[in-house]
Amino acid sequence: MPLLKHVLNQAKKELKKKGRIREEAQADMRLVTSLSKQAILQIHQKKMQKAKKLIQEASEIIKKLQAISNTHPELIYGGSYSAAHQEYSEANILLNLIEKQEFVAPREINVSAADYVLGLADVIGEYRRLTLDYLREGNIEKGEECLQIMDEIFIELMALDETLLVSGLRRKNDVARKIIEITRGDITQETRRNALEEHLKRFERRDEQKE
Repeated sequence: MPLLKHVLNQAKKELKKKGRIREEAQADMRLVTSLSKQAILQIHQKKMQKAKKLIQEASEIIKKLQAISNTHPELIYGGSYSAAHQEYSEANILLNLIEKQEFVAPREINVSAADYVLGLADVIGEYRRLTLDYLREGNIEKGEECLQIMDEIFIELMALDETLLVSGLRRKNDVARKIIEITRGDITQETRRNALEEHLKRFERRDEQKE
């Protein structure tokens, strides 16, 4: 029978190895989240090539993490793993919507359905940001198009929440509802302001013609 000390030494080596793998995986998860956030920022700045490069970097790390999870499945049950995939999903969905006016599918970006859905919910907040940018440029029509996409995503997510239990989706839907209401109010206010300005301009032109 092997000595207890020998048995524990073997266990210690295995636990240390797992600890190193876990630490490296956690660092990679944080990097995926960071790269995805940077990609979203680049998209808003209309630097699509930079955004694609960042997303590709994140994609390679995700493949590595998924390979590790095959031998260490406990990694995928941590919140960081899911958070990284959600942020990565959000970046991919936003990029495809802006460039191709299409919704990328979960299997196309190699993420779970749950993480995809939660990432999709966050896209609504990014579209509010796009809407505000368009309103600042005076492009109400583009702002309204953004609002339509926000509405479409929200309606589908609400229907999904009624039939499937995705942890965290209800909370994100509540946040999305408030974002959409505020954005709708912003567009309405800007539309009225533009109408008032146009009315005043017509009034001024009539006065000038009378003179």
